[in-house]
Amino acid sequence: MNLVIPMAGRGTRLRPHTLTTPKPLVPIAGKPIVERLVNDIASVCNEKINDIAFIIGDFGKEVEESLLQIADQLGAKGHIVYQEQALGTAHAVYCAKELLDGNVIVAFADTLFRASFQLDTASDGIIWVKQVEDPSAFGVVKMDDNKVITDFVEKPKEFVSDLAIIGIYYFKHGEKLRAELQKLIDNKIMSGGEYQLTVALENLKSDGVKFVPGQVDDWLDCGNKKATVETNRTYLGYLEEQELTGKDVVIKDSTIIPPVYLGDGVTIERSVVGPHVSVGSGTSIASSVVEDSIVGADTVISNAVFSGSMIGQYVKLNGKIADYSVGDYNQIEG
Repeated sequence: MNLVIPMAGRGTRLRPHTLTTPKPLVPIAGKPIVERLVNDIASVCNEKINDIAFIIGDFGKEVEESLLQIADQLGAKGHIVYQEQALGTAHAVYCAKELLDGNVIVAFADTLFRASFQLDTASDGIIWVKQVEDPSAFGVVKMDDNKVITDFVEKPKEFVSDLAIIGIYYFKHGEKLRAELQKLIDNKIMSGGEYQLTVALENLKSDGVKFVPGQVDDWLDCGNKKATVETNRTYLGYLEEQELTGKDVVIKDSTIIPPVYLGDGVTIERSVVGPHVSVGSGTSIASSVVEDSIVGADTVISNAVFSGSMIGQYVKLNGKIADYSVGDYNQIEG
């Protein structure tokens, strides 16, 4: 099994946090989004993941090494692939054409999920979906009576289906996908100035590939600050107690209201932390009340009261009552 993860997007809706940290490396419950995604996909696979391609922009060597380590932790070989131009979802996947062979999963690294099924590799293809209240904001699928997908509809103005495509796909024959993507690019078949993956899916379906839905239990968005905080809250609820506290954590005269993730070397003094808080490694919190928030690594928080917030790495915040969205390396005095 090969895994292809397009993640070259700029993450503009999550700024200022993505100005210094690529969106897929923003932490959720103490681990980067992309690491959570890779582990969740591995948990539903019946086969070992052999190769993982991370399709990125110019993220720097440190980020690349982090991604290769994520693959290594799964016993897979990691590949760094560059998408130098933002030419659409089909183009992004095609950048990893060498891995589009045999069983392939394509997963866009801006969403997390929970699923209770095991991947059926006997299927021609699987498109993972989630039932949503307002399908007009999503690409959706239509099915026939045999639960085979018959149509892909992008942001329908009138109701055709409430099964939204979440951005994770399985292909039994990755080489067929590679050939369709090659046709799009060779013939410059574009929509809105970009090569669209849904066009390739439609062509594969017309050629006889049968796609079926894989319905997830939870679909967790990380598109903006509010959604990311909500995803962090939900994901903390999935974790076992032993996964929530790192090494060398110091708690003095404080109350921790679970679930709370505390990274290695965290110090909390005279504070109330939780519920639903993630605190990165090396961070200290003193004389503060923090709930429902993400606090990055190596940050110093004092005299602050906040909820529903995201605080970056290497931040110094001596604050007051507020709803914060603070990027890396900032210093705030209340």
